[in-house]
Amino acid sequence: MSDTSESGGGMSLTTKIMLGMAGGLIVGIILNMLGSASLNGWLVDGLFSMVGAAFVNGLKMLVVPLVVFSLICGVLGIGDIRVLGRVGGKSFVLYIATTAIAIATAIVLGILIGPGKGFVMEGVDASLVKTADAPTVWQVFANIVPSNPVAAMASGDMLQIIFYVIVVGVAALMLGERSADFARACEYLNELAMKIVDIVMSFAPYGVFCLIAKVFAKEGIELFIPVLAYVVTLTSALFLHLFVTLMIILKLMSGLNPFTFITKIRPAQIFAFSTASSNATIPVTYRCVTERMGVDNSVASFTVPLGATINMDGTAIMQGVATVFLANVYGVDLGLGGYLTVIAMSVLASIGTAGVPGVGLVMLTMVLTQVGLPIEGIALILGVDRLMDMIRTAVNITGDAVVSVIVAKGEGKMDVSVYNDPEAGATAGGLEIDPEAEAKLAALARHEA
Repeated sequence: MSDTSESGGGMSLTTKIMLGMAGGLIVGIILNMLGSASLNGWLVDGLFSMVGAAFVNGLKMLVVPLVVFSLICGVLGIGDIRVLGRVGGKSFVLYIATTAIAIATAIVLGILIGPGKGFVMEGVDASLVKTADAPTVWQVFANIVPSNPVAAMASGDMLQIIFYVIVVGVAALMLGERSADFARACEYLNELAMKIVDIVMSFAPYGVFCLIAKVFAKEGIELFIPVLAYVVTLTSALFLHLFVTLMIILKLMSGLNPFTFITKIRPAQIFAFSTASSNATIPVTYRCVTERMGVDNSVASFTVPLGATINMDGTAIMQGVATVFLANVYGVDLGLGGYLTVIAMSVLASIGTAGVPGVGLVMLTMVLTQVGLPIEGIALILGVDRLMDMIRTAVNITGDAVVSVIVAKGEGKMDVSVYNDPEAGATAGGLEIDPEAEAKLAALARHEA
């Protein structure tokens, strides 16, 4: 992918991706209506599955190197351990607060709409539900420290990776001038990782087409009908949090224009919707907040991967709506205490759970166990969960970007002129490298080192 590929009146990459998503939706619904076993065998389960899985794997391939080297550069760029602690503290508090607000909003909306009342359970296969034990507070925080950093990187345990890389960065700062060569090497490797992002992104329209086509060819739209009230409630809560709550928080805490934000975060939202994985979307979210919004690398390299790990606003909303739905189905009155337990458990589970597809259902089993609801009820929403997962992942990464912007603005680590410039970093639909921004970040890193 290069600048020249987007010049001369050609379509931007974001436009191509949106066309791929729309095409995948249409093709998927047509294939679902045809219901051909041979087509599903070699096209949906074969070609679409292969291309989609390869694209998602390519995105995941970028995550660990990008997080490691960008975060080391970020720590060295901050240059002050106290400032680093302040950035981390603000990010953590904001992520936990937005998650708590998200699930509280979902529970209130669920109680008002009342999904699940009068629902008749038929053909529920409880064997499909996988249970999980709820972690204790002590387990969550103890597991942040990796016993083997290499194993943490191999398994993609983002919290452990972040912890170890911050320790390495702080140690490099303490060594002073002797870390100059190390800083330059990390700076080069970070640029190299970003160039690999370019390569993978050039295949994005095809990957997105296959991912969307496979989902709708498999699921169709008829699965929504039995649980329509649940779907409507969940979608309403997700959009309310995305377009109202998060934008109000952004405006109040940063003073920035929410409409500009929504425009510039769109590429990351598209990728999050397509992959249903916050972790796989890290490279795109990172580039949107740095190149499109002007957030300094020293902040974004910390807040984006941390948010992808512990900030699950959309997932928390699903847990709130699903709990209300299943409580109504089984005729259980949870009361204020029960709903407060749901909020606390969802926040705790979000800290210690990876941002990968389907993780919301695993977290939901923990929540239902704590409030005494039958976990077999999850089978009722399994059919629509994949499509709902796509929407809530887009909400998750939007929350990551909001917190990144707020923290950067508060720390004076943001170029507001870039944020307000509609063309900044938009060479290829918001996904191409901005040479000026890249040069500025590189010069800053060299100066700080």
